[in-house]
Amino acid sequence: MMKNIPREEYPRPDFCRNEWLNLNGNWDFDIDTSNTGIEKNWFLPEKKFREKIVVPFPPESALSGIKNTDFMVSVWYKKNLEIPENWKSKRIFLNFGAVDFLASVWLNGQKIGHHTGGYTPFSFEITPYLKKENILVVNAYDDNRTNLQPCGKQSQKYMSYGCYYTRVTGIWQTVYLEATGKNYIKHFKILADFDTGNVLFMLEIEGKGKLDIEIQAQSEKISQISTPAGGLTFAQCSIKNFIPWSIENPFLYNVKFTLSSGNEKQDEVHSYFGFRKIEIKGKKILLNGRPIFMRLVLDQGYYPDGIYTAPSEQSLVNDIKISKQMGFNGARLHQKIFEPLFLYHADRLGYLVWDEYPNWGIENRQSHQTASILIDEWTDVIKRDFNHPSIIGWCVLNETHAPQDNDLIRRFYKITKKLDPTRPVIDTSGYIHVETDMYDCHNYQQDPEKFKSDFEPFRTKDVVWQNRPELDAPYQGQPYWVSEYGGTWWDEKGIKQGWGYGDRPKTKKEFLTRYKELTEVLLNHPKICGFGYTQLYDVEQEVNGLYTYERKPKFAPHIISKINSQKAEIEK
Repeated sequence: MMKNIPREEYPRPDFCRNEWLNLNGNWDFDIDTSNTGIEKNWFLPEKKFREKIVVPFPPESALSGIKNTDFMVSVWYKKNLEIPENWKSKRIFLNFGAVDFLASVWLNGQKIGHHTGGYTPFSFEITPYLKKENILVVNAYDDNRTNLQPCGKQSQKYMSYGCYYTRVTGIWQTVYLEATGKNYIKHFKILADFDTGNVLFMLEIEGKGKLDIEIQAQSEKISQISTPAGGLTFAQCSIKNFIPWSIENPFLYNVKFTLSSGNEKQDEVHSYFGFRKIEIKGKKILLNGRPIFMRLVLDQGYYPDGIYTAPSEQSLVNDIKISKQMGFNGARLHQKIFEPLFLYHADRLGYLVWDEYPNWGIENRQSHQTASILIDEWTDVIKRDFNHPSIIGWCVLNETHAPQDNDLIRRFYKITKKLDPTRPVIDTSGYIHVETDMYDCHNYQQDPEKFKSDFEPFRTKDVVWQNRPELDAPYQGQPYWVSEYGGTWWDEKGIKQGWGYGDRPKTKKEFLTRYKELTEVLLNHPKICGFGYTQLYDVEQEVNGLYTYERKPKFAPHIISKINSQKAEIEK
């Protein structure tokens, strides 16, 4: 492995191969202002690009070395590939963590594939295209002004404004090579049954062979399974007296999959799993059979110097740690699909998260084009993230507006439930609900007394506060929570052109009093099962975080933690 590679760590600890090569670092780069590069054969090896970029940071970011924040509808990347000598007889795969939005890939002038969607991984086998010297070329097309592609919080105007931020174009997660034998493991799902201790493995195998599955607890082998493998392969074991995964003790079991043919090892993949159970009982959400109050914070996954891309693995860890330091037990991962490495650290640190699709920027009305994009990418998200115990729910969409296609929303909900019946699903957070396991709202009322009055009827009747009561599906007794509240504007420098919700407190004492009173309304309500405070840190002009954009605390963390850590009424 070369030294000084940016984001040098393996990007997917939940699907980890030892034989891999990180391709991050300096690539050739060019902006195709007229979007005619394909017509002009920019994919041919002899084409010269004018700039250098540091992958995996998007070209809008300072860390990329480009720092162009204007619209770039089409961008191009080029890199020479050096294949390790000991890979000569192996199958070699080119992997992209994420490329926004439409990626086309060439090797030595031949197109090897394309991918649609800015948030999910994709892979191509490049073995047949390899030569003695190899040149990889990638084109990314990305125009979020069409309303035909999801872009989350990326601004559709030239400048950032309100709660919309700097755009992200092209490669923004790690690019890497992997090597396998003729037969290999394509994908797997792990279902650890909390009620029985049984673990079911469902694997997709290319080719045939023998599969060995070794399970370890704290480096000690506790189970070994061997089974013939090929195509869709199932295996099962039982772990007696298993240790549950919880917030307090996020215990993970390591697993190693080894695929062999005869005496020859074909592939080896490392992963992990945890025993935990999420279920709904009346108006409560239970973790391992006990009611929990979701003390969540909104995390948008933005960084001052990397935008969508964290500058380091430690930055991902730090965002979880500063959240827990203030007494939050999890986060709504908001309008962005976070990289798998963040979810790994949530798994090992005992941090609850809701996975949410970044639907803003795409029309909510039904059309073949938009429905296909949404469904295909959301399906890939669930496939990628299913095995993470930290994920306690799926949020398909966020704040959908009328007119919306209710059949499309319901279709999303049903598809999600089919793909994963083990977790609750929110159809569209805040509004406008159609069919949902949990009922939520977004309430940014800044007056604690008025905020309290909004939820008083729910104490004695099944009458909930709704964002769009005239359009929302009727409340049917589901667990109810305020998944966005607060958003109170506080800026250490008193910047007047910043943005936040409501009137700004005049002092820190006034802010903390308001935070305490708003939060206690929710903690002390007997029927509310959680909150999502907006937000963990400032993002660009939005200055309503508990930390600055640089992750410096605006308030003493122990004060916020003392408020958040109070026993909730629904937990009693």
